[in-house]
Amino acid sequence: MVKWARAQGHFTGDDPIEIAEAALPKVKHSSNHFKSAPFANIPSIFNQIEQSRLYLSTKLAVQLLILTACRTTEVRESTWDEIDFKQKLWHIPAKRMKMNTPHNIPLSDGAIIVLTRAQDLHTDNALIFPSPLSNRALSSNALLHALQKRLKIDATIHGMRSMFKDWAAETTNYPNEVSEMALAHSISNQTEAAYRRGELLDKRRSMMQDWSDFVHGSEEKVVTLVREQA
Repeated sequence: MVKWARAQGHFTGDDPIEIAEAALPKVKHSSNHFKSAPFANIPSIFNQIEQSRLYLSTKLAVQLLILTACRTTEVRESTWDEIDFKQKLWHIPAKRMKMNTPHNIPLSDGAIIVLTRAQDLHTDNALIFPSPLSNRALSSNALLHALQKRLKIDATIHGMRSMFKDWAAETTNYPNEVSEMALAHSISNQTEAAYRRGELLDKRRSMMQDWSDFVHGSEEKVVTLVREQA
């Protein structure tokens, strides 16, 4: 319309639409949207996975991913030499981490149970969750296919990490940096990064156990009743 008006001699000057568009903030388009379900659904999702007829390696891999809030690749390519049952720790080397930094994960009681069951899958390639079809690491789509196609759960595997984050933020008093460290996120704030030295393992261990209890539906609600004094 503006071009037509200018051509007909009815309008001169700058295009007001272009000026308005230039003043608007740029919209960031993200290609990394990972669909997740409400965190309140996770106990039923976990139970659905347990009751399913998925291959045991796939079932246990998804369960460990949920309980540890790890990325898919970190779980699929995990090996037994990374697991310390005595210290209840999972040591993921830098070469397997997105940020190229070693990551230690406190293992909850639920995670230990999953890993103990996975010992029945043990093969000579040292993988914790070998594919039942090739004896190599589970494929990149195996877990997603199991969740969405086999179990009809409307969420992505990566979305499980979002559910953990939402749970931590909305139902617990753990500081944000504790859940961020559990997710192995990079620290964008340079000042915070400079002062953060430890791994917050004690706090993370407590948080991951609370998460495991919630996932298993065994989180206890303690209510204190105070009788008014006459």
